[in-house]
Amino acid sequence: MAGENRSGPLSDIRVIEMGTMIAGPFCGQLLADHGAEVIKLEQPGNGDPMRQWGKEKPHGKALFWSVLARNKLSATLNAREADGQDLVKKLIEGADIVLENFRPGTMERWGLGYEDLAAVNPRLIMVRVSGFGQTGPYAERAGYGAIGEAMGGLRYTTGDPSLPPSRAGISIGDSLAAMHACLGAVMALHQARLTGRGQVVDASIYESVLNMMESTVIDYDVGGYIRERTGSFLPKIAPSNVYPTRDGVWLVIGANQDSVWARMAEAMDRPELATDERYATHQARGANQAALDELISEWTARIPAADLEERLNRFGIPNGKIYRAPEMLEDPHFRARGSITRVGHPELGDVAMQNVVPRLSRTPGAIRHSGPRLGEDNGYVWGELAGLSPEEIAELKSRGVI
Repeated sequence: MAGENRSGPLSDIRVIEMGTMIAGPFCGQLLADHGAEVIKLEQPGNGDPMRQWGKEKPHGKALFWSVLARNKLSATLNAREADGQDLVKKLIEGADIVLENFRPGTMERWGLGYEDLAAVNPRLIMVRVSGFGQTGPYAERAGYGAIGEAMGGLRYTTGDPSLPPSRAGISIGDSLAAMHACLGAVMALHQARLTGRGQVVDASIYESVLNMMESTVIDYDVGGYIRERTGSFLPKIAPSNVYPTRDGVWLVIGANQDSVWARMAEAMDRPELATDERYATHQARGANQAALDELISEWTARIPAADLEERLNRFGIPNGKIYRAPEMLEDPHFRARGSITRVGHPELGDVAMQNVVPRLSRTPGAIRHSGPRLGEDNGYVWGELAGLSPEEIAELKSRGVI
């Protein structure tokens, strides 16, 4: 993989990724998907824990790694050792970004804080992903994604109101922090090209979640309103819910805008509902939400899912079935756009995974390969990039530095 041809808007960018798990590495994945050369530094012997993680392990393989580490290079390094820290600084000389998601203070203890690295490369951008950010009284606390989801407000609003706060079925807090970190990295790159100076991008999990919480803070601050868990719908937004069909398929329908509701009434062969004072306006539909959902459910439950979809689409009503992976793989729209693609896996052959997002028309990103084997690119990284001889590489390996 070393020296591979890369395309995409970031093909001239080199990233040194020192993080583990999801929050930092997903940022690295996004950068690599769009062409950046991402060199992932992993602990000798074990590597990133994500190499072993995953509820399901077909053929004994942790498949999440294939997605999270795709397009990256893997080199082993023990950054706790002084020699390892010197090697990091060698790589930093030719890097644009260093990415880490250790607990704040860790890089400083290793002599790899921003001031240390900027002295080597003033244009360097340091992307730091953590639970609570680099400053403040909670900065040095352990902060996993679940904690950020809780304190950022997402957990309280998620789930059925009769049950304790729930979680999404994915690590959404980590992923949101990674996306904000990636956005910050690209903004900092732009500024570095204007000024010749790098900077620190401080992306915390809890603030990344908080940033998604719409008007919940101002709603309480001004109106004393606290958004509660409501299950499959949002209060006063109607109709917008999950509705049953005759063959047991659940369909999400969103017709809460006045003009769309008028078309929905036509689709139901109930045009009079569009001007019914109980449902004619957004406010009226919100006030009568339960009755409206019951009315729509009675209608949808009599119709097979395929027929219902066809009718709703004909009238321009937003709708969609609740998909799992099998439905995604079978959907013709996913297939036509290449939303899911097949990527070569060194042991399993071609495997399916989600494709690169967003799509750029002139300089699109691409998936070049799945997650690399541990230390697969040591020769390129420590030889060509760091300038070490084969003898020096062998000696450092014997001491567990790489």
